[in-house]
Amino acid sequence: MLRYITAGESHGKAIIAILEGCPANLALTPEDIKKELVRRQEGHGRGARMKIEADQAEIISGLCHGKTIGSPLALLIPNKSTELAEQPFTQLRPGHADLAGALKYGQKDVRNIVERASARETAGRVAAGAVCRKLLAEFGIKIESKTLALGGSTKEAEWNGLIDQAREKGDSVGGVFEVVATGVPVGLGSYAQWDSRLDGALARAVMSVPGIKGVEIGLGFEAAKRPGSQVHDAIFYDKSRVASHGSGFYRKTNNAGGIEGGISNGEPIVIRAAMKPIPTLRNPLPSVDLATKAAAQARVERADISAVDSAGVIGEAVAAFEIARAFLEKFGGDSLEEVRDNFNAYQKRSAVL
Repeated sequence: MLRYITAGESHGKAIIAILEGCPANLALTPEDIKKELVRRQEGHGRGARMKIEADQAEIISGLCHGKTIGSPLALLIPNKSTELAEQPFTQLRPGHADLAGALKYGQKDVRNIVERASARETAGRVAAGAVCRKLLAEFGIKIESKTLALGGSTKEAEWNGLIDQAREKGDSVGGVFEVVATGVPVGLGSYAQWDSRLDGALARAVMSVPGIKGVEIGLGFEAAKRPGSQVHDAIFYDKSRVASHGSGFYRKTNNAGGIEGGISNGEPIVIRAAMKPIPTLRNPLPSVDLATKAAAQARVERADISAVDSAGVIGEAVAAFEIARAFLEKFGGDSLEEVRDNFNAYQKRSAVL
């Protein structure tokens, strides 16, 4: 079974990701991971830390002569900025995990909460997701993202200006991004149990990205406004498509977002997510000091003004993991060759149905 965990603090020595269950003989290089880490750091509105960190993952286990060997992959991403780790504070920041985390874990120093709750942890997810992307690419599956709206505007020409205005006011802006996976075969996920539904797994994964407050697949909330005749995707059949597409069945619309009954249906998987504005504000909101209980301004530290573009990259990574996990559950094998044999046999059988 494919699974991963991350470890490390925002200003600790490193962020670490451990990915277990990747089949052997997958070609992999540190550059495959670095290019995704670089994408995560890009975008107008990112904070000063993006100029400090030059994220690159060191593959410290699970790889030999440029190929995976079936054992867990350990990916280490060093932190250059570590100076804040020893700076305690108690001024709670609305919108962060500060208060809830301090109460949950019984901590008097909010630093002990923010270091792990920080979105810096997502560097580990992007690293693990990069490996999953490489695996999926072996089978023609691609995952991309784009920003659809920022600061309430759907006009890309306005976005940088909105970010600059927010910076001047000491504020921040959120937005909406979309992740699309193409080439996903029919049959990933299942309706047999609630936790095996692919749409449920993807929704949970994207919702777990820091700052995400809403997730939809396909038409999403728009489907609730329309009659069924304008929502469900009519099904067609053309025998001539079998040779090029592996199946003669097709749809002219994709309102379902590539998933029906919890199972991938062969159409592109489309996921959209709403990201709230960054909660660390240079013009801070009123708050309370955890130690004294007196009124205080929320603590101000360096932070992004907007991170919607990079959130899309993180969304790609977590979607890649969930799709790869479902893929290996369907076509699993201990080596890439075994997985490919299982996949090809399934495609051959499906083509004659």
